[in-house]
Amino acid sequence: MEKKLMMDLLVNSHVMVPNLLLENYYLLGLNEEECMLLIHVHSFICKGNYFPTPDDLADRMSCTPAQCADHLRRLVQKGYINIEQSNDDQIYSEAYTLEPLWEKLIVHYYQKSANQQNAEQEEALYTVFENEFGRPLSPIECETLTMWLDQDHHSPELIKAALRESVISGKLNFRYIDRILFEWKKNGVKTLQQAKAHGEKIRNKFTQKREHQTDKNQSSITLPMYNWLEK
Repeated sequence: MEKKLMMDLLVNSHVMVPNLLLENYYLLGLNEEECMLLIHVHSFICKGNYFPTPDDLADRMSCTPAQCADHLRRLVQKGYINIEQSNDDQIYSEAYTLEPLWEKLIVHYYQKSANQQNAEQEEALYTVFENEFGRPLSPIECETLTMWLDQDHHSPELIKAALRESVISGKLNFRYIDRILFEWKKNGVKTLQQAKAHGEKIRNKFTQKREHQTDKNQSSITLPMYNWLEK
């Protein structure tokens, strides 16, 4: 009977600790003592004690009350804990809230997911280029590709569109692709639809210019592709 009671207490009397906190606390700049203290604060709050004292926390930890007080002060300064003050019915009270900590975890989660997605897109982009060039990219080409993404902030889709443009033009090289991206950025092109419309506009002007320069009586006209480097 006593064994069953102890088992029930262990299994059912628990505080939910998010795995996100356990897996990422060090990435948020927290050490083990700070993380453990936050878990204990969370435990006190769940049990109705919204403002545990350093002595309360020290009773559960290997830290002294003074060390717990220092940890609390730093965590408040760093924006992991807030202290909410209330004055209901002329009774002043204070309470800890861990909402800043949860917000930091959520932001970190989405940033981590976005970074992972960007890394996967970048890796896929390298594969597309290597398949199109039929060889591994050189270190300089890899650096150029990274620059297009990180410094020039071109989307992977737009870079692939510029690659296709260079293939169609028969000028498969990074200088030509860089020029296309430069012209698109200068003209405010940010989407595939805008790139397509801009390309058609440029080619129409180019075609009209060539046709104007060609003998009107010539029955068949062979027009070269538009050369972005000659713009």
